Amino acid sequence: MFMRLVQVKVKPESSDKLAALYAQQIVPELQKTPGCIYASLIQSSSNPDESISLTLWETAHDADAYEQSGAFQRLITEAHPYFSDSSEWKIQLSKDLTLEYTPVSQEPVVRSYTETTPSTDRPSLAEEGRLYIRILSVKVQSGKTEEFAKIYQSEILPVLRNVQGCRYAFLTEGVEERNEVISLTIWDSKEAADVYESSGLFRKLTRKVQHTFSELFQWKMAAERRSNVQVTTTEDLSVKGYHVVSGKTFQ
Repeated sequence: MFMRLVQVKVKPESSDKLAALYAQQIVPELQKTPGCIYASLIQSSSNPDESISLTLWETAHDADAYEQSGAFQRLITEAHPYFSDSSEWKIQLSKDLTLEYTPVSQEPVVRSYTETTPSTDRPSLAEEGRLYIRILSVKVQSGKTEEFAKIYQSEILPVLRNVQGCRYAFLTEGVEERNEVISLTIWDSKEAADVYESSGLFRKLTRKVQHTFSELFQWKMAAERRSNVQVTTTEDLSVKGYHVVSGKTFQ
């Protein structure tokens, strides 16, 4: 399976309009696209102006074919009016040769991931209004991705499948960002995910793979043990939560 994330910044007043466009135009387009398994628009629980189109595909070839077909760019163009303006400005000459400064819309950030824990089941979008997606990302040491995946498959995934409220979980590896892994879990609600994290089980499972994290993260842990002071690095484990706004399972 192959995962693609298209991250956008949305104008606060345009969130509902983007959700309607996604449900009425983007989902039907993806439903008829060969190889697309699942699509959902998710909104950050901590930054409401951040949204992601999350799609799952049979293969990377299917996702690339869709992007190259022209449908992807057409839909992005239709959604463009809802994107926030960036801090950059476009400078151009008007017809009377005076300078004009025009805000530039932020372009979507597209990232791709290959599943490292193959499964035959598919995510369900029943009760989509309450579903919650938790995305954990971390950098691992070069050559340690396979070890991370084996531990996830044998020791972490079986536990997650038995946690109340967790309905789907899988692990992916970054295509563009080498040595980045993402664990994605879909929950019945944010409350269920919060209970899992606060119970101590998340920390216990993290310790099983912590030795594979990047050299910078290993330095961070050693520094914290020596100084008893929390240290922050650019390669810290990241956990972000998203509410499912709209979406559908196709196959």
